[in-house]
Amino acid sequence: MQTPAPVDYAKATSVAHAIELLQQLGDEARPIAGGHSLLPMMKLRLAAPEALVDLNDIPELQGVRIEGDHIVVGAMTKHRDILESAILHEHYPIFREAEHVIADPIVRNRGTIGGSACQADPAADLSAVGSALRGTAVIQGPGGTREVPLREFHDGPYMTVLEPTEVLVALKYPIRPGAGSAYEKVERRHGDWGVATAGVFVVVRDGVVADCGIGNAAVGAEHYCSPGAEDALIGQPATEESFAAAAKVAGEQCNPSADQRGPVDYKRHLTTELTLRALRRAAAASQGA
Repeated sequence: MQTPAPVDYAKATSVAHAIELLQQLGDEARPIAGGHSLLPMMKLRLAAPEALVDLNDIPELQGVRIEGDHIVVGAMTKHRDILESAILHEHYPIFREAEHVIADPIVRNRGTIGGSACQADPAADLSAVGSALRGTAVIQGPGGTREVPLREFHDGPYMTVLEPTEVLVALKYPIRPGAGSAYEKVERRHGDWGVATAGVFVVVRDGVVADCGIGNAAVGAEHYCSPGAEDALIGQPATEESFAAAAKVAGEQCNPSADQRGPVDYKRHLTTELTLRALRRAAAASQGA
């Protein structure tokens, strides 16, 4: 059986305590959330932190709430709680749809939204959702708190803008009255990483797309989003032709790799088709259909 290298362990009791521990333990220390991403990488020796700082007992990092015109989700909020959140389901059903196709109940009972964001896996469903919704990462470190748009939070595959002594404390999503949202995914088996995914929100007013966000995962979309497709749709009539044109841009502008899940052309086709399906459903929801 593969086992991780020896590692020191400390349990944080507050965000301030976690930051203090990360400072004390040095640049090779890492926060640990649910552990479903980091621990397998440690077992394979793909990651070898010298110390782990456990964030699981920090109450301020838990839960979903409304603050002003934003929904705030604590970084340690578990997938199960996101799936069951009435607040998220009321404003953005995309979260529930995405959570239904993330792994299995065992993972959802332990894994967290913050851990998923910080892992920065190119196929992460919630990263596509966050980018589509143009969410914001709230980060705390020794110098205080800063906010980073989620479309700038990921520097590349498995890379974020977090400094070694910083902690992701929450994710914020603007509330958009009248928005419809939807998530589409093709996977080889239920709960697997996607072959391609599409998550969108659409606001339709007087038959015109007033605003939209389009996110894609698993297909090499930069920052998990397709701003070119959004630009092609905003201001256009909410018609099948407009949705198809925007979806085509999303397929053309993604950058998938050929692998055991399929060739490049197939993934581009899936991206186009899934984006179209999601746009249709989100627009219908926005118009109350």
